[in-house]
Amino acid sequence: MKKLNICVYAICKNEVQFVDKWMDSMAEADSVVVTDTGSEDGTVEKLRERGAVVYVDVVKPWRFDVARNLSLDHVPDDVDICVCTDLDELFEPGWRKNLEKAWQNHKPVHQGAIAKTGRYLYNWSLKPDGTPDVQFYYFKVHERHGFRWKCPIHEFVQYVGPVPLETVYIEGMVLNHYPDAKKSRGSYLPLLELAVEETPEDERMRYYLGREYMYRGQWQKSIDTLKEYLNLPSANWVDERCAAMRWIAKCYHRLHDAKEAYNWYYKAIAEVPAMRDPYVEFAKMCYELKDWSMCYYLAEEALKIKEKSRTFVNQGYCWDHTPDDLCAIAAYRMGMFEVSEKHAKKALEHAPEDERLKNNLKLIAAAVNR
Repeated sequence: MKKLNICVYAICKNEVQFVDKWMDSMAEADSVVVTDTGSEDGTVEKLRERGAVVYVDVVKPWRFDVARNLSLDHVPDDVDICVCTDLDELFEPGWRKNLEKAWQNHKPVHQGAIAKTGRYLYNWSLKPDGTPDVQFYYFKVHERHGFRWKCPIHEFVQYVGPVPLETVYIEGMVLNHYPDAKKSRGSYLPLLELAVEETPEDERMRYYLGREYMYRGQWQKSIDTLKEYLNLPSANWVDERCAAMRWIAKCYHRLHDAKEAYNWYYKAIAEVPAMRDPYVEFAKMCYELKDWSMCYYLAEEALKIKEKSRTFVNQGYCWDHTPDDLCAIAAYRMGMFEVSEKHAKKALEHAPEDERLKNNLKLIAAAVNR
């Protein structure tokens, strides 16, 4: 098997605390190229000490796509595969072997020349015990030529080359995110508003803007923006549409409009019935509203789905103890004590040290004995 020339490239600013662990994780690459955008804490010097090739490019006004494209331009032309990461992200060991294996064993769908991009497992957040929480397949592996970064925020690498593009799924390549909790999201909202202003027909940016309004508790703005997103002709990715409907439902719940919240959760389930997330989030709302029969039904339906999505974000609470916990509580409230006990035991299997789950099981077992 031919040895491929693999380069890790990144942007950074004032991230000296991440340098050593990041460089250790990226050591399987043939080269590491970093574009620093104005560090004042010794990041540049530390990276160079550790063997990275570092360029300094200050980007004003700040845009992530501009910074990423500058970073990509610094990657040598003879590189076969580019791997873009941030300094607060670490690969699990052996990532290079899995990347080369998947890349070289890929069987093209198209005849003749093709371009390739890679998808691999990304743990956007981890639980305190180190197990995955929010998880999805990432997209920041690609060939050296024919790719450019797009969008001022929530940027993505877009193929602009002349031959067909094919996606390689890289099994065993796992990237974990260890974010700095002190890092501000202050630039996100103005950059998203700028992105929607620049390209009002771009459904992706409008979706992210609506979601950002939700994160900031601007419930009505979020609802209005996400409904605008759903009405765009280009908004046809069902996974993302389902998420938008879930956020609308959540916002209506926060506005104490239960009828609309139920309505939008039903729509979200209908959009993607094979994804756990809308069922579990709907069930969590029903728990808050003490709608026990609906809570139980939705959590049970979620548990029937056995595979995580390979195309969208998987929320950790959909795959941990939460669905069984909701079933146990709802069944107990309805007097279904044996059913409740079964689910309480399963919930505890997921989190055997959780004191609340232990106490719940004792309470439920006592009810069964009575």
